[in-house]
Amino acid sequence: MARRAISSSFFEDALDCLRQRGLDVEACRAAAGVSGETPASMSAEQIGAIWWSVATVLDDELMGLGGRPMRLGSLELMCHCILHTKTLGAALRRALRFLAVVAEDPAPELHVSGNRAAIVLEEPGPAKSAFAYRTFGIIVHGVACWLVGRRLPLLAVDFRCPPPPSPDYRSFFGAPVHFGRPATRFVLDASLLALAPIRDEDALREFLREAPAKLLAPYHDEAGLTAKVHACLRRRPANAWPSLEELAGEMRLPASTLRHRLAAEGQTYRAIKDEIRRSLAIEQLSRTQVNVADIAADLGFAEPSAFHRAFRKWTGKSPAGFRRDVTG
Repeated sequence: MARRAISSSFFEDALDCLRQRGLDVEACRAAAGVSGETPASMSAEQIGAIWWSVATVLDDELMGLGGRPMRLGSLELMCHCILHTKTLGAALRRALRFLAVVAEDPAPELHVSGNRAAIVLEEPGPAKSAFAYRTFGIIVHGVACWLVGRRLPLLAVDFRCPPPPSPDYRSFFGAPVHFGRPATRFVLDASLLALAPIRDEDALREFLREAPAKLLAPYHDEAGLTAKVHACLRRRPANAWPSLEELAGEMRLPASTLRHRLAAEGQTYRAIKDEIRRSLAIEQLSRTQVNVADIAADLGFAEPSAFHRAFRKWTGKSPAGFRRDVTG
């Protein structure tokens, strides 16, 4: 399956970190294999190459976006700090503490309230750029997803700054994004904090060889059984999805093998279906005026009330409340 390209706005924003310091950008463009006009979208490998090139020039893996430089090798040290934690929650708290010490500003904290967990960037001064917040979010979220071996869907993203010129920020994280909020936050389901890390030293070495491109894995399609299941389900209406046993037959696998291989990737068939349903629901509520009962039926819910309960669990809001917030 082809990987989804990423908007080149990240590429240009990274180069701006050099331009603002009066530094030449051509060597970094060449490192990413880009000459002449910048394409509208790029691969994760190209984005990772420009990130690494800018970080190398500045000796700062945050590309000059933090209160202090995050010197080369900081990401590796942070990953070693969290590698042997017992839960994702413990790993996140340790990683955020590390980043607060190294980068100083913003100082991230993990806030948990009910069924929601939020990575909140605490800042004493003026708001930073949207690119600074996105880069910080990619590091924390990307490492967390890698550590537990699965995509951790974000429920909402708040930026303290005004909207940037690039429109891709609203689609990049696969979650509702709001600007001009009191604080920058990345919100996820608190139940995910109980997930157990699955990586070891060998996996970390492989991850670091491909970083920072590997940090972008949650934002583009990757090879693997989970991606194949995603593709199979997205090719048909949600109200006609097969059972796990039927899908296994289509994929010429025993149902037990499909179940176990998904588990090895940190996934379940139900979680994949919920993630796609959530994405489709958000898209319909944000971009169409289709009534909620019809959306529920399209997504395979027997009753609108079941959809309401599921959507509130996914986002903390009712479908109607979510639509009001998004469409204003």
